[in-house]
Amino acid sequence: MSLIEQFKNRAKENPMNIVFPEGDEDRILRAAEISLKEKIAYPVILGDEDKIRKQADDIDVNLDGIEIINPARSPKMAEYASAYCESRDVTESLAKRILRRALYFGAMMVNVGDCDGMVAGSKNTTASVVTAGNLVGMREGFTAPSSFFMMVIPNCPYGENGALIYADAGVNEEPTAAQLAEIALASADSARTLLRWEPRVAMLSFSTKGSAAHALTDKVIEATKIAKESAPDLLIDGELQADTALVPEIAQKKIKGESDVAGKANILIFPDLNAGNIAYKLTQYLAHAEAYGPLLQGFAKPVNDLSRGSSVEDIVGVTAITVVEAQ
Repeated sequence: MSLIEQFKNRAKENPMNIVFPEGDEDRILRAAEISLKEKIAYPVILGDEDKIRKQADDIDVNLDGIEIINPARSPKMAEYASAYCESRDVTESLAKRILRRALYFGAMMVNVGDCDGMVAGSKNTTASVVTAGNLVGMREGFTAPSSFFMMVIPNCPYGENGALIYADAGVNEEPTAAQLAEIALASADSARTLLRWEPRVAMLSFSTKGSAAHALTDKVIEATKIAKESAPDLLIDGELQADTALVPEIAQKKIKGESDVAGKANILIFPDLNAGNIAYKLTQYLAHAEAYGPLLQGFAKPVNDLSRGSSVEDIVGVTAITVVEAQ
């Protein structure tokens, strides 16, 4: 059974209300129909109801049983605007103008508990989804959102039978040591919650245990120290080169002493967005890997991003993951 099929089955055990702000996108409508039909989620679509129903008819999508909400006409607007004003120093009239934008309205639905999670990004950038997602608030102990990709690599002996988490490959351009440590901790939590893994976190660099000296490696070393102090029981090690993190034979050669991570990592933490984003795309295309993400983490409630090139099946998969997070 594929990883996504496992998520779908877990989602079906307790479907949740998931809001889709991009209601004028064909792929979203098709994914919403499938999600309801397969009892993965109870979709809520945002936009002009008349236009959305016509669009659905034009593409032969059945939206029966799916709630459609026009933010501009919602009776909840005053309530949401008031809640927005409590978290932001703005006037109520400005709050209402902001919340007419579907991304922000959807995030506020999650904030107040009217929906259990949000899926967006088929038309909007990751930055826009993250900015709106900030309305949901951060989990205790986290200061900023980050992202990860679930990579499933065929015929690969590394990670968890070829499955790995890559982070952060979508949000934070140049994280500080403290932010890098937070990304590691969030990714470990994601691995436990979503994948039921025992996390083994490798803090990646171009150096292994002092084989090179540079400010860039110093950041990774400091981040590893901060993460260990915050979570003493977490299996985490760094700085490690990628081959040392993944390949047991190389780890034995390069590591002096014991390491619970070297040669058996299932979570790879990249030092910056350049490294993470390049690595996931190379893995996806050169190794023919399945790449799910960028999945967002650190928010108090589930908010997930889609690639603007996502297929309908990709969107259904991310919806199932969002439901599992909400459970």
